[in-house]
Amino acid sequence: MGCCPQPKPALALREKGYCSNPLHVLFASYPNERIVTMAEDDALFNKGMPIRREVLGPEYVDASMARADEFMMSFQRATTAWAWGWAWGDKTLDRKTRSLMNLAMLTALNRAPEIKLHVKGALNNGVTVEEIKAALLHATAYCGIPAGLDAFRAAHEVLVSEGALPKKG
Repeated sequence: MGCCPQPKPALALREKGYCSNPLHVLFASYPNERIVTMAEDDALFNKGMPIRREVLGPEYVDASMARADEFMMSFQRATTAWAWGWAWGDKTLDRKTRSLMNLAMLTALNRAPEIKLHVKGALNNGVTVEEIKAALLHATAYCGIPAGLDAFRAAHEVLVSEGALPKKG
C-alpha cells in the first residue's frame, strides 16, 4: 500500500458530480480533505474575476479571456479561480503585500514576463517604486544575482513605460 493514501479514481468523483480538475482529484485523495465541487469552482471564478481585473487591468484580462480558445479557457478559469478567487480573495493579506510577495516569488522562479505583469499590478495596488526596488533587492539576496538582474530589468522596463520612472536621456 505504501506510505500515502491511494488516489480515488477520477471517474468515480465525476460520477458523483465533483469537479474533475486533476488538482481537486489529487486533494480528494487525502482522507481529511474535502472535494471542491464545480459550483464552488464557479464561485471562486466569479469572486476572482473582479479582483484580477482590478489588479492587472481590465484591458489585459479581457484580452486574455477573448484570445482563449476552448483549450486555453481551462487555464484562464483555473488561474482566475485559484490564484485570484482563492488566494487573492482571502482577506488576511492586503493587496500591496500580495503584490510584493508575488514579485519576490516570480524573481525566485525567474519569470520575467510575469514580473512585468505584476509590476503593473503592484503599481495599481499602491506599491511605490522604492517598495518594488526593496522587494527585488531582498529577493536577489536569497535568489541570486542572475535572477535579481532579470527581475530588475523586467521591472525597470515597466516602470519606465508606465511613467513611474523617468526615461534616461
